[in-house]
Amino acid sequence: MLDTSDPKKGVKIEIDGAPYLVTEFEFVKPGKGQGLYRCRLRNLLDGSTTERTFRSGDKLESADVSERQLQYLYREGDRYYFMDTETYDQLFISADQVGDARDFLTENLVVAVAFFGNKPIGITLPKFIDVVVTRSGAGFKGDTVSNVTKPVTIETGATIQVPLFIAEGEKIRIDTRTGAYVERVKG
Repeated sequence: MLDTSDPKKGVKIEIDGAPYLVTEFEFVKPGKGQGLYRCRLRNLLDGSTTERTFRSGDKLESADVSERQLQYLYREGDRYYFMDTETYDQLFISADQVGDARDFLTENLVVAVAFFGNKPIGITLPKFIDVVVTRSGAGFKGDTVSNVTKPVTIETGATIQVPLFIAEGEKIRIDTRTGAYVERVKG
């Protein structure tokens, strides 16, 4: 059990049998009476957000959310299959739970999968991944003073912006949090 003063940004709590992540947290002290805690919460099962106000002294239940490292194997329809590298058990995660991370999932990539009880509820990618450019358009010559970019398609099928000097077949590093090009990878 948590006290209402415990939830800070990033804490996971359980409300009505569902896990929530505290995304914003504010203490409000009205002129009279006890203090209030206003929280913006994101449901970890469906991604919806809600706001709740708790009174000072209320008790909250900590959510039983754990993370395990799993290796991405393949996609079949709306199911993304992963393997536990310790037990070799395979499980699937729905496309809704994978979310925007699907743009950067490459074969054999190890990701952190969040579980609520024994049910997978979402994934967290590594901060940086190395991918191969599979399709690149022609760049514009002459404008080398400003930061000119062009769209390319990477091996996952996503399209990102890269500098003009990046060619088809090159390996590049991407920041998965922003989807931005970081650098060219040698070798």
